[in-house]
Amino acid sequence: MTGSSSQEGNFLEDADEEAGHQLTTLPGWRQFLTEPSPPPKLLSNSEYARLSPEQQLAYDEERLDHHARLLVVATSTVRHTVTTGRRLVLLNRHAISARRGLMISGPAGTGKTVALTQLGRSHELTDRARHPHARGRIPVVYITVPPAATGRMVAAEFGRFLGLPITRSMNITDIIEAVVGVCTDTRTGLVLVDEVHNISLTTRNGAEVADTLKYFSERIPATFVYAGIGIEHSNLLSGTRGAQIAGRFTLIPTHPFPYNTEWKGLVATMEQTLLLRHHGQGALTKLDRYLHDRTGGMIGALSHQVRGAAVDAILSGTEKITKKGLTAVPLDYSAQQSSSGHRG
Repeated sequence: MTGSSSQEGNFLEDADEEAGHQLTTLPGWRQFLTEPSPPPKLLSNSEYARLSPEQQLAYDEERLDHHARLLVVATSTVRHTVTTGRRLVLLNRHAISARRGLMISGPAGTGKTVALTQLGRSHELTDRARHPHARGRIPVVYITVPPAATGRMVAAEFGRFLGLPITRSMNITDIIEAVVGVCTDTRTGLVLVDEVHNISLTTRNGAEVADTLKYFSERIPATFVYAGIGIEHSNLLSGTRGAQIAGRFTLIPTHPFPYNTEWKGLVATMEQTLLLRHHGQGALTKLDRYLHDRTGGMIGALSHQVRGAAVDAILSGTEKITKKGLTAVPLDYSAQQSSSGHRG
């Protein structure tokens, strides 16, 4: 087996292993909270040359895995979300009813899920620090709203995260009671609901989903945080049901980053994480304007492009990121359209 085919096989094995670590399950969420192993040391060319072929392959595998991981950068949006969310959790702690919530809304690729999950991470780690000897606590529940969801499907998503045995014979009331009981017993304080743009209040099922989430928020003494695309422009905030949500939830908008000091800092932070033997520090930051033009300021596209170029640099043996290498990494359609607009 050649080196590249061996690496591809290992990637597939890693993908199979990580498939069971979805954030929408309790084991997957706890895996997400686990600190990753420290990255390998960047070896000099002479140090690398002294390694055996097998050692070089293993070292390259470590670096490929390092660059393949999503780097979470503490953007202004992430910091604002964590601060606002933690404030709401504290204010809701002794509320009997009408607890306030949070909505994170913006275009795809602007870091909504990252902000949502980092808030959850912060809350859970804080809870562990406050209760170091407690066992059986589940401070955070994280679910996504499936497309064309029904109220029962959303209730089942809660049950799936908690590991409850949901059977076809169980009706929505049975599932809700089981979920509420577990969340109350395990002191759940934060409920994260992603992909809420899949809810349409113009349909019967969508209205049922909204009612189910509202009922959960009334029964579970926790702060609810929603994230989705264009929530403020959707019908989720219209009508009687929408007015109730709008009156209780604070909105944090996410958006593409302008080309400014923060953007330059994001690129510089990503460059500091690179483990490429021929890459000179500063080579990537010199391309920050190009990166902004090509990605349209989308943090998701930036991360994908830089990490993809780093992986290509290792696989090709060039060991450095260049403008040509960045251009070779295909981006999502939204970023491509934004890039075309900049060129126009």
